[in-house]
Amino acid sequence: MAVLPQDVHTALTTLLNGLQAADNVQRSASEASLNTDWFGSRPNVLLLGLAEQVQLAPEPSTRKFAAVLFRRQCSKARKDPETEQSRDMFLTLPEAERHVIRAKLLECLSSETDSTVRSKVGDAVAELARQHTDEGIAWPELLGALFNASQSPDAAMRETAFRIFSTTPGIIEKQHEDVVISAFKTGFGDSETAVRIAAMEAFASFFRSISKKNQAKYYQLVPDILNILPPIKESGDSSLLMKALISLIDVAEVAPKMFKPLFSSLVQFSVSVIQEKDLEDATRQNALELMVTFAECSPGMCRKDPNYTNDMVTQCLSLMTDVGIDDDDAEEWNSSEDLDADESDSNHVAGEQCMDRLANKLGGQAILPPTFNWLPRMMASTSWRDRHASLMAISAISEGCRDLMLGELDKVLDLVLPALRDPHPRVRWAGCNAIGQMSTDFAGTMQEKYHQVVLSNIIPVLESAEPRVQAHAAAALVNFCEEAEKSVLEPYLDQLLSHLLRLLESPKRFVQEQALSTIATVADSAEAAFSKYYGTLMPLLFNVLREEQSKEYRLLRAKAMECATLIALAVGKERMGEDALALVQLLGHIQNTVSDADDPQASYLLHCWGRMCRVMGQDFVPFLAGVIPPLAELASAKADLQLLDDEESAAAMQDEEGWELVPLKGKFLCIKTSTLDDKHTAIELITIYAQVLQEAFEPYVNDIMDKCALPSLAFFFHDPVRVAAAKCVPQLLNAYKKAHGPDSTQLGQLWERAVEKVLEVLDSEPAIETLAEMYQCFYECVEVIGKNSLTSSHMERFIQGAGSVLKDYQERAAARAEEQAEAEDGEEISEETLFAIDDDQTLLSDMNKAFHSVFKNMGAAFLPHWEKLMNFYQLAASHQDPTQRQWAICIYDDVIEFCPGDSWKYNEQIIQPLIAGMADDVAANRQAALYGVGVAAQKGGDVWSDFATASLPMLFQATQRPNAREDDDIFATENACAAIAKILHFLPTKVSNWQEVASAWIDTLPVTNDEEAAPYAYAFLAQLIEQQHPAVTGQAVRVFQYVVQALEAETLQGQTATRVVASVKNLIQATGIDVTQVVAGMTNEQRQIVQAYF
Repeated sequence: MAVLPQDVHTALTTLLNGLQAADNVQRSASEASLNTDWFGSRPNVLLLGLAEQVQLAPEPSTRKFAAVLFRRQCSKARKDPETEQSRDMFLTLPEAERHVIRAKLLECLSSETDSTVRSKVGDAVAELARQHTDEGIAWPELLGALFNASQSPDAAMRETAFRIFSTTPGIIEKQHEDVVISAFKTGFGDSETAVRIAAMEAFASFFRSISKKNQAKYYQLVPDILNILPPIKESGDSSLLMKALISLIDVAEVAPKMFKPLFSSLVQFSVSVIQEKDLEDATRQNALELMVTFAECSPGMCRKDPNYTNDMVTQCLSLMTDVGIDDDDAEEWNSSEDLDADESDSNHVAGEQCMDRLANKLGGQAILPPTFNWLPRMMASTSWRDRHASLMAISAISEGCRDLMLGELDKVLDLVLPALRDPHPRVRWAGCNAIGQMSTDFAGTMQEKYHQVVLSNIIPVLESAEPRVQAHAAAALVNFCEEAEKSVLEPYLDQLLSHLLRLLESPKRFVQEQALSTIATVADSAEAAFSKYYGTLMPLLFNVLREEQSKEYRLLRAKAMECATLIALAVGKERMGEDALALVQLLGHIQNTVSDADDPQASYLLHCWGRMCRVMGQDFVPFLAGVIPPLAELASAKADLQLLDDEESAAAMQDEEGWELVPLKGKFLCIKTSTLDDKHTAIELITIYAQVLQEAFEPYVNDIMDKCALPSLAFFFHDPVRVAAAKCVPQLLNAYKKAHGPDSTQLGQLWERAVEKVLEVLDSEPAIETLAEMYQCFYECVEVIGKNSLTSSHMERFIQGAGSVLKDYQERAAARAEEQAEAEDGEEISEETLFAIDDDQTLLSDMNKAFHSVFKNMGAAFLPHWEKLMNFYQLAASHQDPTQRQWAICIYDDVIEFCPGDSWKYNEQIIQPLIAGMADDVAANRQAALYGVGVAAQKGGDVWSDFATASLPMLFQATQRPNAREDDDIFATENACAAIAKILHFLPTKVSNWQEVASAWIDTLPVTNDEEAAPYAYAFLAQLIEQQHPAVTGQAVRVFQYVVQALEAETLQGQTATRVVASVKNLIQATGIDVTQVVAGMTNEQRQIVQAYF
């Protein structure tokens, strides 16, 4: 029975018809009426009327459209008349009206006979359920209605109930587990497959929404869930089986261990699905995805299963042979110029990607044996698809199996290199792919040890008859050359460039484009050695840039710009001569011709201008007026956003390139990522201009700081934009400082605006990794401004923000510790957790540097603010986590170093952590503590002298640890050496056995790694030599060797080196040592050092 009068329904029917009209004018008028006359003026009548249309309209199409429109309108934002806050429209209606509408929708849900209409009504109910759940508003009738529906004799009704549970799992989260388990158990055992699948989807959604502790209560349902799968597979229904597998993937991602008792059976079932060629490819690939999900979320469980690794490798390799069907001779493949064709849904791509993921998660020990059990046989196969799959497998696993494969590169290359001469073009292409991937994954070793065998085999492939093979060989050379030292490349430059120049004559544009990219990379790596080829190449590139090309040649010209500017960077301004100016003028001309939004030249130009600025330095300044305005416009761009409220529109948007979709309260926020990427690039380039041009960039600093850099620090749509802005702000300040001076009013005003924003983002940045960048921005800014750069208010805000960050960090660390304590024996820490730990360590490190910078520039004025976080320092200093101990010790070091007299006030908090730190088994913590003792001796004065001298025994012990000279420990050892030198130099009267300690100190040398410790150590050594101390005159040969080692390592430089060398020359003369005999036992590099200095 209708509540609203008939005239309202007549008007509403007219509106619904108009909104569906084919005529654009009629439809637009109806949309305007909907927004103004209904939504704007009487939203309560609109929603009640739509609910009654769903209930009473005779035509199913009208009921369906009314349900769809109800869902869209009820979730539109509207100001609540009572609170003036924006809410979902339905929740702004009076409760009595909401109650009526809810009741009508539930009645429709139970009485509707048309399945498509009921589906849309279910969506509308789910949307209202979401709104109520999100805001904690009760809807007591809903749960009962849905539980009743889940037990209805009508299968479609049962399915609809579970679909609503799936969309809004929050409505059952607070129910007793016995009730929930019973409902799902009934659903999993339903007589209708569609209901069982809907129950699986609802369970997956519900399970992911509850806490880990509560998840364990539902592990008992696993057998019921898995029993759903075999009958679906036997029926051959790929679509339903894929839905079931996707639900399992959702559950496996959050609780892989719940499947442990039945894991072997699940592996066998998944293998049977992957092997079943009568099923659709997408279904087979989802079975593989399920298995790889277990590898990523529980690698230990997968390794322990006796069949998992072998079965997965076998199935991946099998799928990888499913390539080039109906194109046996690769004629179609070779004639295609679409090199970026989307093959992401192909079996061979799925196999390759899963091999990559398996290798990264399970590692070489698990993956290599089964893989190399197959590869030699596949490489020897007469089927080109087997050979192709074998090579692609090597590409896929090389990153994850890097450590073990490094020692077997000879054998791997013995498999790969012959493929570069294979009769089939796709096998040669795959061979190039493997070489390119290995050049990246084994960077350094491939270039240094295997350059001859690799380059002599791949350069001839550039002569292949097939353009796609030529281009891929050139692409592989990019990977090889960008990781190669110029000394490695130099002997091959003639051969490389003669072949690449011939590719520039190819009739295929994509080959020319790739050749230009490869030449650019060779130039970048060869640097000055490329000068020899400048005269040949640059005129060719100028010709390409001068020609007025049609639209299809834009990318080629963009590549030519890139190549020319990278060559310019390689050879330098002097070699270019007048060409530098000519090239910049050409770039300006091209920029003036770019008008289309999709012209690739625009983005290439941004980077080309940046390179030419680095080449020309101050000579580039006249061109800034043409470069900076469009760059600043990109850098200050706002986010391009759209809010869509239906899945159809969202799906269409997702298919468009350059858009990212984020689910948001039942809607979809669409973000244009290409705009964000351009904004990020523009800010990065502005940073380069400010860095290179410094005071010459001053005219642009104020505008860019206010309109681009500072607002972008809080650009929360894109992390990279905020990171780029954080790097830009200090460079802008520095450019202004260079132009106006460190004490200028102009710099002070700019800094006042900047510091306010930077302090604000230290307190609001949500991403841990980006927050570390914000702390880096802060301390770099403070270093630019220098002494007394912060007011008391600034320091107070800094400490408040730091306190909040530290509190959050401690909560994260405690949660990880709790999770680890609950883990089973032998269970690996997840990759996600390892990344989180790494991000937190970076954050603490950058916070440390920020504290250091404030102490350095503000001294004791910072102490009243700093001490407010004393509880954090004390807790961290004695924490079992070594990262926290290091963080606290480093801050205590700064207190002693920059507030020497005032720091004694905190001696009770500082001394014990330093003593414990000197004996810490973690080398980084020892280093921090040992450095602190040295600082106490050097800067601490009389109050710290007793502590410093009492530490001497522990300092010597630190230099005598079993691994004292190993890579991990050497910095701690050298800091101990420097600390002893500081005590002996700055506190000689406090050391009763000074002569004895000085003699023993010689044994703690050399210092060949720590550039900060070396000057103190060697300055003290020079002092001992000048005093003709027996410790040095008695072992002059060792002293001479220690000095040569430090000179070779370049830790001994500048005035200290001059003083030490002069002292050692006197020592040699005074002691009469035979330098020739000593030098005979040295390396060639050390002999050259002796010749240069002595």
